[in-house]
Amino acid sequence: MEAAPGSLMKVDTAVLKYGNPGPISDLLVRRAYVAGYDRRLRHPAWTAEHLTLASLGKSALEPRNTDEAGDRSNSQFTEDTSIPAMFRAKLQDYFRSGYDRGHMVPAADAKMSQAAMDETFLLTNIAPQVGAGFNRHYWAYVEDWCRRLTSAFADVYVFTIPLYLPKLDTDGKWRVCHEVIGNPPNISVPTHFAKVVLASRPSSPSRPDVPEISTGAFVLPNAVIPDEAKLESFVVPVEAVERAAGLTLFSDAVKANSKHICKTAKCEVIVRRFDDALKRPETRKAITGPK
Repeated sequence: MEAAPGSLMKVDTAVLKYGNPGPISDLLVRRAYVAGYDRRLRHPAWTAEHLTLASLGKSALEPRNTDEAGDRSNSQFTEDTSIPAMFRAKLQDYFRSGYDRGHMVPAADAKMSQAAMDETFLLTNIAPQVGAGFNRHYWAYVEDWCRRLTSAFADVYVFTIPLYLPKLDTDGKWRVCHEVIGNPPNISVPTHFAKVVLASRPSSPSRPDVPEISTGAFVLPNAVIPDEAKLESFVVPVEAVERAAGLTLFSDAVKANSKHICKTAKCEVIVRRFDDALKRPETRKAITGPK
């Protein structure tokens, strides 16, 4: 008897008597974030975090004990032994790959403790990213922009999603082409990365229980991005990210009743070449990276 399209059907589990092939989604719950790990691509399928002034240690009402704060100089990239060895990203895979070990949840978002920061250095939170011009520059300041949203919103939720997007070839056909690093080749290199944000604050002082919600999605190529590129040039509909990633980020009701983040906040990234300047002793104290 055939089931109607879209209906649920009881599965004869005897078919899976000797094993269920999956796919298995490893849900990783950390101190500062939650992530879904993709065993095939060997990097996160997505990461999610909740930022507030308090979580970033910037709240005057909830000051942080600086003795307990995380220091990235004390953290090291580490293989995640909670993932079976066959599907685990390895440190050796990144060696001389030409790519940075790019944090999906930035270390700067997890300063509440050393343990929380250390968890951002697990390779299950890492994907290969172009270094100069992207991970160390433009992308780092997109991350900083997400943190700065907490000055205008009570709650900021950030999703970071590696993507594999098709490109139109000269023969008129669309293809998805990407590099794979490691020996043997293990870790896929995303063609793009998405940042999707949902920011919430009271709609008015008289109605603090009614939230004003703003959402926005940005898709950036895993490539060198000019410093002067406008953040708004990377805006896409949230649905476009959901469709490309096979994920449901927000309900239809949330999407229908939210404002665009660029209408309620300034969508601006200013890239300062702090890392280049730090190489010059005379500017070392004058220029700092995003906090």
